Amino acid sequence: MIKATKSTPKSAAAAKPKALTKRQLPPGIRTAIQAAQDKKAEDIVVLDLRAAASFTEYFLLMTGMNSRQTAALAETIERDLKAENLRPIGVEGASRGEWILMDYGWFIVHVFSPAARDYYALEKLWGDAPSLTA
Repeated sequence: MIKATKSTPKSAAAAKPKALTKRQLPPGIRTAIQAAQDKKAEDIVVLDLRAAASFTEYFLLMTGMNSRQTAALAETIERDLKAENLRPIGVEGASRGEWILMDYGWFIVHVFSPAARDYYALEKLWGDAPSLTA
C-alpha cells in the first residue's frame, strides 16, 4: 500500500502547474498569438517547456477548423514573425494542413485540425508544463 506524503499531491488540483501570464511571454510568441487570433484560431494554448525539455522553450498550440484555415494561420504567423526578423528553421505538414509544425528553435508553433489536436493531445503529453490559454 502506498501512503500519501507531503511531497505527494493529494489531488490533481494540487499537482497542476502554475499558469503563465501573457506578459511573461517573449515578444515573438505574443506576435504569433495575435496573428492566430486575427485569423480566428481556436483553443490557443502556450506551454512553457523550459523546465521539461531541452529542444525548445515553448509550444504554441492552436486549432484551425479546416485545412484552408490551418494554412492561413501558418502563413499569417510566418509573415508576422518575419516582420520581426524571426524565420522558421523548418515547416512541416503545410501541404496536408492536418498538423502544421513551425520550428523557430526556441519555440514551436503547432497548427492542428480538430481531429489531429484530439489524436496527438500534446497538452496531455506535456501536462506538467505551466500553460496559458490565450
